[in-house]
Amino acid sequence: MARSLNRPGGGVVIHSGGILPVAALFAAVLLWGGSFAAMRLSVQAMSPWSVMWLRMAIALAVILPFAGRLKIDAYRRGDWKLIGPMVLFQPCFYFLLESNALCYTTSSQAGVISAFVPILVAVGAWAILAEPLGRRTLAGLFLSVAGVAILSLSGRPGAAAANPLLGNVLELGAMACAAVNIIMVKRLCERYSPWLLTAFQVAAGTLFFSPGLVLLWRQPGVVWTVPLIFSIVFLGALVTLGAFGLYNWAMSRIPASRASMFINLVPVTAVAIGWMVMGESLSGVQCVAAAAVVVGVGISQKGSRQA
Repeated sequence: MARSLNRPGGGVVIHSGGILPVAALFAAVLLWGGSFAAMRLSVQAMSPWSVMWLRMAIALAVILPFAGRLKIDAYRRGDWKLIGPMVLFQPCFYFLLESNALCYTTSSQAGVISAFVPILVAVGAWAILAEPLGRRTLAGLFLSVAGVAILSLSGRPGAAAANPLLGNVLELGAMACAAVNIIMVKRLCERYSPWLLTAFQVAAGTLFFSPGLVLLWRQPGVVWTVPLIFSIVFLGALVTLGAFGLYNWAMSRIPASRASMFINLVPVTAVAIGWMVMGESLSGVQCVAAAAVVVGVGISQKGSRQA
């Protein structure tokens, strides 16, 4: 059953329980799950700044031909106070933290930490949007924090993860940026096209990571293998533009709390792809810690629905 609401700016937001928003969310989280292995492969070959600039530049090149269809007539005075932080938190701060995190930890562990986003969204909605925060949500938060701590502290430096504690802390910071961004996007989607917001993010990211072009030009010895080229194109066209665009579009149709629940699928995808593509694995203790993160998120979501 679908319900339509007129936007103040003249557009229409459709809140739907149909299959399309759900399919878009599934596609987005699958792409995000695969992005950890692709990012880890890329940052092993070149500077994280260079990887991020290439991602943004490719995404911008793909969306630029459609720029004429993205109208800004819904802009109201003061909207920059939301749009500015939105593009700074994601992609700028988010990708800066995550790309560096994957220099120190494995894509599997980083993917598990991404399950923390739904709880951070719940806490942020409580603090910013005055949404209730129930006991189950707090219990889930505590369990997930414990799981992330064990996951990080049980990691041992090695060829796959040079400094898992530092890497996981950076990844957790990236997830905090993602949670703030989700709340801001949800509010802005009431009047702005989700693809316009995605275009803002891509343009800001291209500018923010422009030093990566200089580093790429000066960095000798970058071997442009087929897997590296595939990873960069995949990250730019399908993850940076496709996944974030699909997720923003789905959030304009369903509640942010429901949309954030689908991020729980990212760890499963990331671990599976990390195992198949990168030869990574989690120890028994880390598997238990990962399960604690996911269970904690599940408990918190039940709590947010009952609150």
